[in-house]
Amino acid sequence: MSDSAAKTDDEWMATLSPEQFRVLRGKGTEAPGTGLYNKHREEGVYNCGACDAPLYKSTTKFDSGCGWPAFFDAIPGAVLRNQDASSGMDRVEIVCGNCSSHLGHVFKKEGFKTPTNERHCVNSISLKFASANDGTEKDGK
Repeated sequence: MSDSAAKTDDEWMATLSPEQFRVLRGKGTEAPGTGLYNKHREEGVYNCGACDAPLYKSTTKFDSGCGWPAFFDAIPGAVLRNQDASSGMDRVEIVCGNCSSHLGHVFKKEGFKTPTNERHCVNSISLKFASANDGTEKDGK
């Protein structure tokens, strides 16, 4: 884990927008269909919106129709899973393996025709996109 994982809330608030802080550090959720990356289709890598660690390759993104960006797999070791019973549902939270920021949740066996039969349902605001074409970054704000 990097030094960014040891940041205080005040340090995170100084670098993240209020909405980024609410989702990434407060384990919030953005409204469905509102995020920049829900329908985004470009070759590149989706990085953590907090620490910029690479999380997902665009080749693993698919349209699940859920209203949030969906991926069937993460870059090996980039995403950690935690059991989450906070909503009364039995689900698995996904966090950045580098800074522990909240990304969303992973769901299994929903019937999508993907290699893993998983859906990583990720908040757009938890991501920054780095294009393979020109090296530019766009954040999910």
